[in-house]
Amino acid sequence: MERNIIVTIDDFAVKHPDKNVYNYLDNINTYGDLKKYSDALADYLINLNLPKDQPIVVFGGQTFQMIATFLGVVKSGHAYIPVDTNSSISRIKSIDEIGNPAIYIQVEDLPAEFKPDKTISKKELNDIFVHGTFSEEIKSDNFVNGNDTFYIIFTSGTTGKPKGVQISHDNLTSYIDWMHSDDFDIKPGGICLSQAPYSFDLSVMDLYPTLTTGGELAVLPKKTTENFKELFEVLPKLHINEWVSTPSFMDICLLQPTFDETHMPELSHFLFCGEELTHTTAANLKKRFPHARIFNTYGPTEATVAVTQVEITDQILEDYQRLPIGMPKKDTQIMLINDDLEEADAEGEIVIVGPSVSKGYINNPEKTANAFMKIQDMPAYRTGDLGEFDENGQLLYKGRLDFQVKLHGFRIELEDVDHHLNQVSLISQATTVPKYDKNNKVNQLIAYIVPEENDFEDDFKLTQAIKKELQEIMMSYMMPQRFVYVDSLPLTPNGKIDRKSLMKEVNK
Repeated sequence: MERNIIVTIDDFAVKHPDKNVYNYLDNINTYGDLKKYSDALADYLINLNLPKDQPIVVFGGQTFQMIATFLGVVKSGHAYIPVDTNSSISRIKSIDEIGNPAIYIQVEDLPAEFKPDKTISKKELNDIFVHGTFSEEIKSDNFVNGNDTFYIIFTSGTTGKPKGVQISHDNLTSYIDWMHSDDFDIKPGGICLSQAPYSFDLSVMDLYPTLTTGGELAVLPKKTTENFKELFEVLPKLHINEWVSTPSFMDICLLQPTFDETHMPELSHFLFCGEELTHTTAANLKKRFPHARIFNTYGPTEATVAVTQVEITDQILEDYQRLPIGMPKKDTQIMLINDDLEEADAEGEIVIVGPSVSKGYINNPEKTANAFMKIQDMPAYRTGDLGEFDENGQLLYKGRLDFQVKLHGFRIELEDVDHHLNQVSLISQATTVPKYDKNNKVNQLIAYIVPEENDFEDDFKLTQAIKKELQEIMMSYMMPQRFVYVDSLPLTPNGKIDRKSLMKEVNK
């Protein structure tokens, strides 16, 4: 039997109980704490005799109690559903309706207007952690293992009901093994940034690879990342070795001139996922941290965080204006298919085949059947992303199928327009949204732009200068018809540029 993830974490906790595991703004917890808390909760949950096939919702923020609860839940044989405190009532109700959880664990208090039948209150949970006792070691026979679901992360669901992606113990094992491989060459036992909320699967990139090598999580909670003064005071004090975030969060950090190798010399690895890493962001980061290794990764929640990677070297920056998303991990195959579901000759929809592909969406057989399949007896997932392999074997991301629009008969990838905008010297950050007419046809492209500092007297002259640069690199039919200048672009709770909120705004 393959080694169990939970057993690996527990064994380290037994051997090194005093090793730091969690640093939340200088509040430190150890591996000993993690084992004690999770064992106490697992014992309590096992004695409740909850239905084994039902998951458990864990409601809270970025605290040590959250990860202790996650481990307690999987030790009791259940999958957990992380729900962030910033979630709307409608989202919580949708998750409740779809996920059918056995119980809610309140690391933080649930909103007063949502009252599920079965809960463990914040006070009860703290009592379990502090005073919980049990007569013997929690048996590993109870632990989630094999094809059992380990966690369920719900997608954003901005265009309808969210979907709950089920990730099994074996899916997660495949992912962790890759993160520990020579592909990344990350030293075990280091300090890793933990910035993404636990309801976003990017958090898995820092959480379990770190815990399974005895490392430490250095936490940046939302309240800190939203206060730039505090953020840039805290960052150098964390002594981070490994950085995990979206490119958008990195763009915020690069606004600070002292965010560099001189002030953060321990930083050796940067890992990005969740959205496209632009050439500008990568090049700026490379200048600031010339000796660090920078990795662009790609993958959907449905295939356990990420499945491809490429190291952004000086050569890659020289060879590619739009950065590749790399090559698949050893146990995974990437296929490109056309509209007839046959292998495409060139550009096609990215299909991921391999052991980190989810078994499907919880309690949603129709959506599961549409997106998941078997290829050569291996689980496979249709991503809805367009891709193409180049002559070097690098996978190139060409945009979302659902971010394709037609304007005046031309098919346009919104992310392709974004890419060109972000090459313009006068633009710091940009995204493009379509405006629809009363017949639901696109009649205009609108570019939202955060401009670089400039000497132009008005927006008209700035727009003319931007258009002049764009004409050198962009087909004329792709040129946005309107340019809107803003101080910042809206971000989703997961730290990605929120294109969909802008689309709603322009199409009211």
